[in-house]
Amino acid sequence: VQVVESGGGSVQAGGSLRLSCVVSGYDYDNLACVGWIRQAPGAELEGVGTITIDQITAYANSVKGRFTISKDNARLTWSLQMNSLEPEDTGTYYCAVRRIRCPAEPPTTPWYAYSGQGTQVTVSS
Repeated sequence: VQVVESGGGSVQAGGSLRLSCVVSGYDYDNLACVGWIRQAPGAELEGVGTITIDQITAYANSVKGRFTISKDNARLTWSLQMNSLEPEDTGTYYCAVRRIRCPAEPPTTPWYAYSGQGTQVTVSS
């Protein structure tokens, strides 16, 4: 199984970025939970949000109303649309998957079965 994130970059506060997550080697019908996790410099991992196979989403309070997770038309591809970005959103963003249904609160990478190498997001003030 391979999980690959892309779309990171540098943006000014108030701007937007769209991250992409492509999963390969996984049976879509058994993929119950896809999540995004981030880690700011010197900080702990934070669960950003999740999406279930039924397209049900959940978000951390810190990003609710600004970030949106969605399933793309391409098979096994998901996106994280990030709007109204703030300097506090700076960090490495990871995508992760697991066959178990998503918990109520977005978990961090140890909960997941597979995760990617991450993509860097930098928001300047």
